[in-house]
Amino acid sequence: MITDETLRRMVDELTGVHGVLGVVLGGSRARGDALPTSDVDLGVYYQGVPDTAELTRLASRWSGRDVAVGEPGTWGPWVDAGGWLEVEGTAVDWILRDVDRVAAQADRAIRGEFAFHSQAGHPLGFLDVAYAAELATGVVLADPAGRLASLRTAVTAYPLALRDAMVGALWEADFLVGAAEKGARRADTTYVSLALARAVLLCAHALHSDAGRWVTNEKGLVPAVATLPAAPEGFSRDAALALGALGATEESLTAAVAAVARLVGETRAVLGDR
Repeated sequence: MITDETLRRMVDELTGVHGVLGVVLGGSRARGDALPTSDVDLGVYYQGVPDTAELTRLASRWSGRDVAVGEPGTWGPWVDAGGWLEVEGTAVDWILRDVDRVAAQADRAIRGEFAFHSQAGHPLGFLDVAYAAELATGVVLADPAGRLASLRTAVTAYPLALRDAMVGALWEADFLVGAAEKGARRADTTYVSLALARAVLLCAHALHSDAGRWVTNEKGLVPAVATLPAAPEGFSRDAALALGALGATEESLTAAVAAVARLVGETRAVLGDR
C-alpha cells in the first residue's frame, strides 16, 4: 500500500507543475472508510492551462510505465482529464479540476442551483455542484496560495438553498413513476428500469440533501440512505428489492412500479411539503 511519505512527495511534485494550484484527497481515503485495496483519488486543481506534458512525464515516472494525461476536456465536458497510475501496488487516480469552474459551481450551490449533465461513467448524469461537494468533503493536501481553503470554507456547511432545491426536484420522481406505469403495460423492461432507477436516485439525492450531506456521484448513494437519521425505514433495502425483481412481464414490472411509487411517497412524507 502506498505510504504517506510517498504520497507527500507526489503532492509536492504536482504542485510544482505550471498551472497547478493545489491537490485534494477525495474518495474513501478522505472519508476515512478506505480498505487497503482502495484507490487513492487526488483532485489536481489548476487555473488557466496546466502543463499536461509535464503531468504526463510525472505520471509515467511514478507508474514506471507510459501514462498519458490528456488536455482538459478530453474525458468529457465535466471530467476534464487525468491519469490512472499504479504506485507501490496502489491505484492512484489523478483527476484534473479547473478551479474557476469549481468556484462557479460553489456559487451556484450556495444559490440553490444544480443540474445533471451527460458524462461518461455517470448514469444519472454528472451533478455539476459535485465540484463543490468534492472540496467540502475532501482533504486539502496542498494549497500554496490558499485558494482552495477559501472556496472550501464557503461550502463546508451544506447550503440550505441547495437542500430546498434538491427536495423540490422530487416532482420528477413522481413524473417518472407515471411514465414507468405506461412502460410496464408494454412490458418494456429497459424503459421501466431506467425510469425507476432515476426516480430512486432522485429520492436518495433529496434525502441526503435534507440531512446536509454532500454527494459527489451516484456510487453507493442509495445504500447510504440507510445511514441517514431521518430516512424512510428500509428505503435502501426496498429499493434494491424493487429494482432487482423487475422481470420482463407486465405483472412483474407493475409490481416494481408500485414498490418505487411507495418509496417516492414515503420520501415525500419524511421530507414534508417543501
